[in-house]
Formats: sequence, C-alpha cells, structure tokens
Amino acid sequence: MKILVAADGSEYTQRILEFVERRGWLTKDNELTVFTVVLPFPSRAANFADPVKVREYYDEEAQTVHRVAGEWFRRHGFPATFAHEIGSPAECIARKATGEHYDLIAMGSRGHGTLGTLVPGSVAAKVMATCKTPVLLVP
Repeated sequence: MKILVAADGSEYTQRILEFVERRGWLTKDNELTVFTVVLPFPSRAANFADPVKVREYYDEEAQTVHRVAGEWFRRHGFPATFAHEIGSPAECIARKATGEHYDLIAMGSRGHGTLGTLVPGSVAAKVMATCKTPVLLVP
C-alpha cells in the first residue's frame, strides 16, 4: 500500500505515525511518504524579499517537521520518503495523492504548526471533498 502521511508538526503527526505502527503498516509491502505543505508568503512580502532567503525559509519550515518524523522512522528502522510543497495545504495534498496514485492519505483531524492559521479541520474537509483517494483521519 502506498500511504501519504500529511504532516504539519503538530501532535496529530505523532498520532498518525503511532496509528500506522499499531496497524502493522511498517512493512516492506508498504511505502510511506511524509508530506508537508508550507504556506506561502503573501505575494507583496515575497516581492520585497530575497528569493534565496524565501526558499531557505520554506525549506527550513519543512525540515523542522521532517526532522521529527525522520527520527521516529529511524527509531523504528523503517525507511520513509519525505517531500514538501509550498501552497494551499488541501490543494497540495489532494494533488499529490491523486497525481502519484497513493492508496491512502493519513492525516490529523485538526491542524497546527504550519497549518495552524486555518480553521481547525478545514484542510481535512477540503481534502476529502476534492480527492478520490481514501482519507484516514486520526483524532
């Protein structure tokens, strides 16, 4: 099974990983990708910022989430792939899941961290509404 783990660095990310482990999905038959979406700078601010610094900011934000998840996967001796995009979280998650033919999206029922400025639960609701890939919501 090909599983996309939508991670934002919140406690829900940890819960998702623990759920995956409890279900016995850490096997060679499954492929897990930890996917983080970083919200873009407002266009006016980005116009005045150094493009290199903006890119570094986006990469650092994603690496903060990936570092914690990466340590978790190393402790469990399971390889995972890590990816990130800049944009609308729901749109990016749905596009990646559909475009790369994931079998399941695992995500928290509420967000925090990078996604914290959105109404709680709105990202999950939008993903479910716009994507045909099954979504597992972890409370």
